[in-house]
Parts: sequence; structure tokens; C-alpha cells
Amino acid sequence: ELEMKYKLTPFNASVEFPDAAISSMEFKDGLFNFGISGDSYQLGVQTSDADLKMCANSGEGQHLHLIVNDEPYAAKYTSSFDYEIPDGEHYLLAFLSRSYHESIKTDAANVTKKVTITNNTISSSEDVADPMVFYSRPKGAYIGKDTEKVMLDFYIKNITLAPNGNKVIAEINGETYTVDTWQPYYVEGLPMGENTIKLSLVDNNGNLIETPLNPVSRTFTLQEDPTPVN
Repeated sequence: ELEMKYKLTPFNASVEFPDAAISSMEFKDGLFNFGISGDSYQLGVQTSDADLKMCANSGEGQHLHLIVNDEPYAAKYTSSFDYEIPDGEHYLLAFLSRSYHESIKTDAANVTKKVTITNNTISSSEDVADPMVFYSRPKGAYIGKDTEKVMLDFYIKNITLAPNGNKVIAEINGETYTVDTWQPYYVEGLPMGENTIKLSLVDNNGNLIETPLNPVSRTFTLQEDPTPVN
């Protein structure tokens, strides 16, 4: 077997939020309002198994990931917030996240729309019919201990992955890993400095699926712990 440069292992099972839901989404005059329901989930609290995860965790707790097209997500800790989106057609994905940035992968916990934006307002909106992959993590900068295990997490819509079906190809600094289960993965062995991951949605023959925003790639940074000043 080919010796791979990095180690990719499935995330251990996470606490579930069966009733967590985004019940509504409104964007008007530069203000997003989300209806978030379910007794099991609240924004701004720590997910109960966060200390077991051995990966980056937000001190501010659980949050919403908002992704516009193939841009890096915005993390939001309240259900209402100001935002700016240029006029035109855009793909919007919002999903509920655990405090350690892992998405809740249920139909209820996400909203995915193709929208037309006029003056920072959704002027028209439709469900997305195309199969899509959205990149979520890793993102930004990882420092010190957080660099040891970096979580790869993505969001798929209108498609299922299977060993004998569609897959996501993750190119990590040019090394190719094939993912056939929708779940997060730990990535170990990444070098300090800039790293790039590209995600491609492919069919059973390994061909790129012709669909919007496919592939998507993101660059993020790993940094040593700053040396303490004596």
C-alpha cells in the first residue's frame, strides 16, 4: 500500500442533537434572522463532549455556520446578526454546529437556498436541486496543540456517498484521499505554515460531477505555540 503523507481517520461519534432545527431564515436590509428550535440545542453553550474531541474548540460555544457560495464560513453565536452580501445570485448554506465546529448533519439542522440578493435583502429564493459539496473546516489558523489533530468537515446536499457510489475526493496539499462516508475526519501530520485542502464531488468512476461550486478549496495555517517570554 502506498505510504500516505498524512493520516486521515474518522471522527469518533459525537453528541447528537436529534431535534435541533433551523425553522426559518430571513435576510432583509442587511440583517439575518434565523429561527432555531429544539430542546437539545442552544447557541453559545459548550457541546458536552468538547473536552474529549482533541481538536480546536470555540470558547464561545455552539454556533451557526453561514456559507455564501464557496467562501469561508462565518461563525455566528446569535440567531440574529448583520451581514453583507453583494447583489446577484448566490448559494446560501446555514447549518448548526457543535462548539468544536462539527456540523449537525440532519435535514432539519440546515437551510440551503439559491437566492437572489437585492440591496442586502433576499428578493427571491429557491431550494437547491443540484448535488453540492460545501467546505466548512479546517479554516483560519491553528496554534500549538490544535495543530496535532485538525478536523476536516464538509456539508453535502442532494447526494449520498457510498463505497460503490459517489464520493468526495479530498486533496490535502496535493495528496489524494477518497472519502465515501459523510462524517468528519481527523487529519494528522500536517506541516506548519500554509496548507490547502481541495474537495471534489465525484461519481462512481471518479469523474468530477458537473455541478455548481465543485470543486472547492481552502487554505489554512498551522503555527507553533508562541515561545513564552520569560
